[in-house]
Amino acid sequence: MSETASPLGEPAIRVIAMPADANPNGDIFGGWLMAHMDLAGASAAQRRARGRVATVAVDSMSFHHPVHVGDEVSFYAHISGVGRTSIRVMVESWRRARAAECGEKVTSATFVFVAIDEDRRPRPVEPAA
Repeated sequence: MSETASPLGEPAIRVIAMPADANPNGDIFGGWLMAHMDLAGASAAQRRARGRVATVAVDSMSFHHPVHVGDEVSFYAHISGVGRTSIRVMVESWRRARAAECGEKVTSATFVFVAIDEDRRPRPVEPAA
């Protein structure tokens, strides 16, 4: 189930996987991917919440293919739902090998963020404009 076309839209984050991010086999740690996915999701959620958000859950994270040292990894974030204080964001990670033109989806997950105020308490998310 290899996906070779890029998703629609611009990536929220784009990074090069480095040797310090890899395990002894040369594959990038899943935690490294998850941390960047959280950043990409938070970026989309903060724009929607018009302020600070906190990660409260990660649902159904799937690893489809490994990422290798030197790969360019792009993280795409799309809001999939908004509640009273929460925002659900679908995040996908796509890798592109150094010399390749096309990429493949390597990871996907749904992140849930809660809008928070200055005291770090949940606050309502403003309705969409």
